[in-house]
Amino acid sequence: MMRNPFHNIQGGVCAPAGFQAAGVACGLKSASGPGGGRDLAVLLSTGPATCAGVFTTNRVKAWPVLLCQKHIARGKARAVVVNTGSANCMTGEQGRKDAQVMADLTAKLLGLRSKEVLVCSTGLIGPRLPMGKIQRGIKKAVRTLSAKGGQDAALAIMTTDNYARQAAVEFRLGGKRVRIGGMAKGAGMISPNMATMLAFITTDAALPASALKTCLKRAVKDSFNSITVDGEMSTNDTVLLFANGAAGISLKGKDLQVFQEGLNLVAGRLAKMIVEDGEGATKFISVNVKGAPSNAQAQRIARAIADSQLVKCAIHGEDPNWGRILSAAGASGVKFDPGKADLQLAGVRMIRRGEPVSFSPDKAHKALSAREVEIVLHLHSGAGCATIFTCDLSEEYVTFNAEYHT
Repeated sequence: MMRNPFHNIQGGVCAPAGFQAAGVACGLKSASGPGGGRDLAVLLSTGPATCAGVFTTNRVKAWPVLLCQKHIARGKARAVVVNTGSANCMTGEQGRKDAQVMADLTAKLLGLRSKEVLVCSTGLIGPRLPMGKIQRGIKKAVRTLSAKGGQDAALAIMTTDNYARQAAVEFRLGGKRVRIGGMAKGAGMISPNMATMLAFITTDAALPASALKTCLKRAVKDSFNSITVDGEMSTNDTVLLFANGAAGISLKGKDLQVFQEGLNLVAGRLAKMIVEDGEGATKFISVNVKGAPSNAQAQRIARAIADSQLVKCAIHGEDPNWGRILSAAGASGVKFDPGKADLQLAGVRMIRRGEPVSFSPDKAHKALSAREVEIVLHLHSGAGCATIFTCDLSEEYVTFNAEYHT
């Protein structure tokens, strides 16, 4: 049996060598809210770093996303500044200027060029940034940057999250210790590509920008692009990956494959935390579709099931209403023969070769009472497979989002 080379460690984005972070309170959100009032974060690579990013595909993009895309085109960046409270989206020309001021001020205080600094924002669409508070917050965050600041930074980027999402792994390559760390936020308005989420991942390995971009896209595909809470796409979604080479190793060949596995682990854990802590969520749901004509079609079916409000409500009520699952699959637009389908819900077989299977409602209800619920749909129509992670739809989600603005 092959030994697992990856070891879980603490520290989040500051676990890799050469990274510092800070999370401070500057009055953007209530002191009694998530993160203990922390509402602005700065992450810094103390040395030069390559950087790659993946962003929302929404046609309505926030100003920070547009600035990030411009600055990251070089494949290099050393810092990112993140505010909560306002998405800085649909804020007119002043919003563009405000995002640039955030980059300029952070760069000046860190002794960097503006194009080495990225900007991310999260919060309500429409309100302009309170730049006085944000500028004071940036100054405070830069003063408090620390190699132990990962936790504070993770707390500072939270909005409706109930806890900070962090993950980090350590492994050895070429006799060198390599680390990958990350933090993320997101609980509602979650659906690819990607979600109302921000994620920041760091590594002390050295990778050229082209390889870093490829690795990030692969990791995002099976993590942040394989989750959904409510089928809603945000204007600010951003995932950034920094590599500074502080570990003293440049990755290529088989080493690059091992790095990809580690990156997938960190991204996957952060993505699952987002779903587990979805707004009002009481269930973590895995939708596994097998035997589809292709992987892409399997993903399309899995997403249709995961986004179905009726399916999510049934699982919240621990009701084995399997008809909703088949109905959602059939509405996905993918051609398959329902007469060949097998379905298991929470480990209980419901359908075999298109025919209902007798099962105990009490047993099914008990199985659905678990925190984690798996849906397995096998179409017997090909070799395509896909998994999408989602959560249930509860009364709390509806109440929260009905009153979000007020």
